Amino acid sequence: MSWLPFSHGSNKNVYLALDIGTEVVKALVFRINRETKQAEVTGVGRIPQRSGNMQNGAVSDISGVVASCREAILLAKKKAGVKDVRKSIIGIAGELVKGTTTTVHYDRVNPTLHIGMQELRTIIEKVQEKAFERIKRQIAFETGQDDIDVKLINAALVDVQIDGYKVTNPLNFQGHDVSMSVFNAYAPLVHLGALETIAKSLDLDLISIAAEPYAVARAVEVQDMSDFSAIFVDIGGGTTDIAVVRRGGLEGTKMFAVGGRAFTKRLAQVRNIPFDVAEKMKIDYSFNRLPQEELQSIAALFKEDCRVWLGGVELSLLEFAETDLLPTHVFLCGGGSALPGMKSSLMLDEWSEDLPFPKHVEVHYLQPRDVVRVMDTTGELNNPQDITPLGLVNLVLLDELDEEKMLAGLLRKSMEAVEKK
Repeated sequence: MSWLPFSHGSNKNVYLALDIGTEVVKALVFRINRETKQAEVTGVGRIPQRSGNMQNGAVSDISGVVASCREAILLAKKKAGVKDVRKSIIGIAGELVKGTTTTVHYDRVNPTLHIGMQELRTIIEKVQEKAFERIKRQIAFETGQDDIDVKLINAALVDVQIDGYKVTNPLNFQGHDVSMSVFNAYAPLVHLGALETIAKSLDLDLISIAAEPYAVARAVEVQDMSDFSAIFVDIGGGTTDIAVVRRGGLEGTKMFAVGGRAFTKRLAQVRNIPFDVAEKMKIDYSFNRLPQEELQSIAALFKEDCRVWLGGVELSLLEFAETDLLPTHVFLCGGGSALPGMKSSLMLDEWSEDLPFPKHVEVHYLQPRDVVRVMDTTGELNNPQDITPLGLVNLVLLDELDEEKMLAGLLRKSMEAVEKK
């Protein structure tokens, strides 16, 4: 979770998840059931964004986004039968939202001593210093600007080993070599400020701002997470967000500014029709609701756009390919994943030939039922476009049920210290 002030609303166990997408705002009202250790979604609100509200996954018109969010929240509250919900989590995307896992090896002077709190703080601060400088260099390289302010929004321990022995918490252990891997997600201060302004305008208590690919990757659990490796591809309206998980640990995230809106623009330009008409036609094409001749015509039209999009996926995965083989399981979600060409493109061997996949890539759609800790009592969450807001719900649940918050607190405090330097 991120590190923002927490204020108690009037309904102790009622929360709001807000997915501010380029095309649609999605609001979920949910309750946390501590007995079953699950979250229960009781209200869903979806409102289309007005033109100009968003650009490449980032807010470009605050007042317009506030209006869309207010409509979605009111609808979700009405369906949930609640008058007031304040505690909220908001998702953030965009090309400058960066997530990466950083590993530091720390040689202890006296391996017979038990690792104490002060030494643990020192180790974590070394990890966070290295991570912060790495992200700053990356953003400076991509933008050509050295002075972009960034802030930590999510942090999680990926792996801790002492002399090669895996532990969940190194406190009180002995040993010589401590290896610690931490996933951090950062966002530009200007993006975070826009979301905080939106939350204030909506009279929300903002408990977290979360990187959306981080939320998606954390949403899926399998019986043995230590053996789980996968690539998550969330195709939104303005961006495609990619998260790579290796052996149960989130290695990093990438985003690029090609999403479903690019296909709508192509259709509008070629057919010389209004954007909203093209959007409806694209959706009808995605769900096979057009005559066969029209389906074939649009498929041919979108073929080049799919190739461009696939190039973005390939470039995003190149950095992850530098250190290890890539996972062969690819999971698709987001509204843009409904386009038939997306999955079929990923199943072609040509695009993956230059990447280190050990075998043929398998492509699957993520479904709401895959988010096992979150129950939908509304019956409205039934396709891959609903995964991102459900992932936000899951993050709140994990944080509320987390019985070991000491390490999370150390991660937060160490990064605050690094950012102030």
